[in-house]
Formats: sequence, structure tokens, C-alpha cells
Amino acid sequence: MNSTRRRITKAVVPVAGLGTRFLPATKATPKEMLPVVDKPAIQYVVEEAVTAGMSDILMVTGRNKRPLEDHFDRNYELEETLARKGDQDKLARVCAPTELATAVHYVRQGDPKGLGHAVLCAAPHVGSEPFAVLLGDDLIDPRDPLLTRMAEVQARYGGSVVALMEVDPGQIHLYGCAAVRPAGDGDTVRVTDLVEKPAPGEAPSNYAVIGRYVLDPEIFEVLRRTEPGRGGEIQLTDALRELAVRADAGPVHGVVFSGRRYDTGDRLGFLQATVRLACEREDLGPEFRSWLGEFVSRDVLVSVG
Repeated sequence: MNSTRRRITKAVVPVAGLGTRFLPATKATPKEMLPVVDKPAIQYVVEEAVTAGMSDILMVTGRNKRPLEDHFDRNYELEETLARKGDQDKLARVCAPTELATAVHYVRQGDPKGLGHAVLCAAPHVGSEPFAVLLGDDLIDPRDPLLTRMAEVQARYGGSVVALMEVDPGQIHLYGCAAVRPAGDGDTVRVTDLVEKPAPGEAPSNYAVIGRYVLDPEIFEVLRRTEPGRGGEIQLTDALRELAVRADAGPVHGVVFSGRRYDTGDRLGFLQATVRLACEREDLGPEFRSWLGEFVSRDVLVSVG
């Protein structure tokens, strides 16, 4: 590892999406604020970044995202009420989001021009240092420190690093897809090409890009000249592809992740994430698992039958 490389402290979290797959719940509530058990999804993401040492958080927001800012801000009236009642447990839970990061910043993505454009909005804040990007649809279990590992790979090789996960070939068209070759480490590969949501039969592999990136600031210059791609949007995948195939650019590596990932990007994945995380909670798990077993074996079978 090159000890002269700067430790990564900044994380960018794009949260400007409209959450149309969760309508009508997201008509007035940001999808990132939907609770997974008893915490909004966005809090899990910020906790992951902070655990990896990235406590300077920039959220790239859009309209109707004010509840995100309120969640990470103080609520003096509520705090005083809970303190007066002596409810220290709830008080601690209310204060936890405000105490997570060293600083939480916000910038508006004025036009919905895609993930690449959202990342480009972070350029003035990030400056000339490597940074992480975390997408809120992917929740990574804290027992699997993916982001920490990606930062280690970036420190060793330089350039940019993407998180990869092997998926069923029939599902690869839903993701960005990477062509790879070995890089010498067991979980690390060199990315040689990238395709955003390849058509069936045209994917170079079954390695899907999931929602974690550690990026060299060189990405900003590439994004500034990246033309709209799939869906008429500026795709981060297209910019990373340029860096991967250019001989004079920083390399792009991938960390192949085989840990616990909770997909909250659609309704089924959101329900699965909620059930899995609830089952593993010490305070809820035993009673919930007992009820769930009875429900599945009795009520569900009766209704299906």
C-alpha cells in the first residue's frame, strides 16, 4: 500500500431520485426516508460511510427532499420532551443521526440528468481528492466492510474502484456490467470495459456494478465531456468506461463482493430487506421470527390453498 496516498474522508450520496416505484408513499416523502424496520434507509447508508472513515458527507438532493435535511438536524422540541420524560433510549435514537458525521452538506441537482450528472454536482465540494459514492438503494450489512475494502484497494492501485457482484446472467441487463481480468488479489479484478445495462446476450460477464464507488477526482473532467447515454442521461458507467479503456488514465479496479447486500430499490427487495434485518435484531428478532414462522406455515399456506 502506498502510504503517501491521502485517506478518503468525503462521501457523496445522490438522493435526487423521485422514487416512482414506491408511489404513492413517495408522493410527499423521499424514498430514502422510508423506514427499514425503524430507521430510514438513508441513515444506514450514512452509518456505513462514517464507519469506513468518511465522515464528510455531501448529499446531492432535489425538490421535496427537505425531510432528509431535517433527519440529520437537531429537533430541540422533541429532544427536550424526551429528556423531560426521562426516556433516554428514545432520546439517544433521536440524537444518533445528528451525531453520526463530522459534517453533512447538501447541494441541489437542478435537472434530473442521471447519476453521472449528480456526481458532477459534487465537484466543487470534493475538490482534488479521491471520494466515495454510495447509492441508497443498496444497503450493505455492517458486518461486511465493503467500503473499507474498496478504500484499501484504491490506496494500493490508485485510480477508481467499483463494487462488483456476480448475478444471474438473466438479471445482468438490469445493471452496469464489467469485463474484468485478474489483478493479483483474491477479491480484486482489473476492469477492462463497462457496459450500462447490456442487452440480453451482449453482457461481457455476469459481474454487475452495485451501488458503491471509490472515485479518483479525474472522473469529473471525464463527466464534463460525457454525452447523454442510455435513457438520455449522463451515465457514470460511461465515464468510468473511458477511464478503464484509456492507456493514459488512472486504472479502474473492482472489488468482488459476496457478502450481505439488501436491495431496497424496488418493493419486493425493500420488503425482503426489512424482514431480514428485523429477524436479526436482538430486540425484535426472536419474537418476530416466531411469528413469521407461524404465519408462513399456517396463514400463508391456508390462503394459497
